[in-house]
Amino acid sequence: MRGSVSTGSKPAPSDLLHGTAVAALLVGNADSRSPGLVPQAELVAVDAFQKVAQDQRMDAFALIEALDYLTAQNVRIVNLSLAGPPNAALAGQVGQMAAADILMIAAAGNGGPRAAPAYPAAYDAVLAVTAVDRRGQVYRRANRGDHIDLAAPGVNVWTAASIRGARTKTGTSYAAPFVTAAAALLWQRDPSLSAAQLRDRLRASARDLGADGRDAIFGDGLIAAPPPC
Repeated sequence: MRGSVSTGSKPAPSDLLHGTAVAALLVGNADSRSPGLVPQAELVAVDAFQKVAQDQRMDAFALIEALDYLTAQNVRIVNLSLAGPPNAALAGQVGQMAAADILMIAAAGNGGPRAAPAYPAAYDAVLAVTAVDRRGQVYRRANRGDHIDLAAPGVNVWTAASIRGARTKTGTSYAAPFVTAAAALLWQRDPSLSAAQLRDRLRASARDLGADGRDAIFGDGLIAAPPPC
């Protein structure tokens, strides 16, 4: 999200690379180099980003419009691989979605250990996901704070780099899909679970990392894949 965007002319559309990488992590293509975590899942993808110089940005109004659209599509789980400053209107939209029993999972942000909390991850109704490497070490640029809920792989994660190519990606944006995939598998097995119950199960099954118990770096710990049926 990176804050709001204001230009004198119509902004350029996003280059789709970030969204493609996140989507490929989730659903991918079984016959490609990016098979996906839940390849059979139905994905509703919304691109509300704009290209500003070499960056991809989104204003709060575009994000709210995108979330409102997803709500209208009756989605149950929303992956938010983006981060930005707090916004009162966005907080209201998040509250409405929580009341509609929608589970929201968001990237914690890549501002660094001393950065202020990033949103929407820092809202209470949203699961905030940080990134770790293969050794369970936190990504050096990941945001920290008491709002962090879970950790997931997000350092040198293999995924799509374009429509045809693939490469490794790093950041909390790429950690969030691992939690989203775990939530989707849990919900698939038991569609009666509420968003709150999904949250509780994901956090309760996490493997503790760092200091004993919940902490400001890893939250409740590393996301665990649901056991086979």
